[in-house]
Amino acid sequence: MWLGQVALAALLSMSGFAALGDDHSHDEGGLSYTAEGRASYYSSRFHGQPTASGEPYDETNMTAAHPSLPFDAQLCITNLNNGRSTTVRVNDRGPFVGGRIVDVSMAAARELGMLRAGIIRVRVETCELES
Repeated sequence: MWLGQVALAALLSMSGFAALGDDHSHDEGGLSYTAEGRASYYSSRFHGQPTASGEPYDETNMTAAHPSLPFDAQLCITNLNNGRSTTVRVNDRGPFVGGRIVDVSMAAARELGMLRAGIIRVRVETCELES
């Protein structure tokens, strides 16, 4: 079994899925995730197209695509270049480009200050929204 886990980790690492400091665990009934890596954002040409969750992509909503976290998970994303941060809701799968750990909506990209750069280094953590 251990050898199978090592092989899976190697494959995920080669595919760009694994991220530096990736931690994906359940604490006290909740999901805990922390990772650092590269983020990109959706082009406006995807506006209105269906996401993996079935809802249409809306570039004005604070949403994101993540390869494995559950839909509706709340993520706190911090731009490691400028310190700006925002909160998004997972509603899609992706990114499917090696080395990227999250794709964010145009609105989230604007809040993170990444529109000019396109791809930035980020820290992604699960977070709880206060009701």
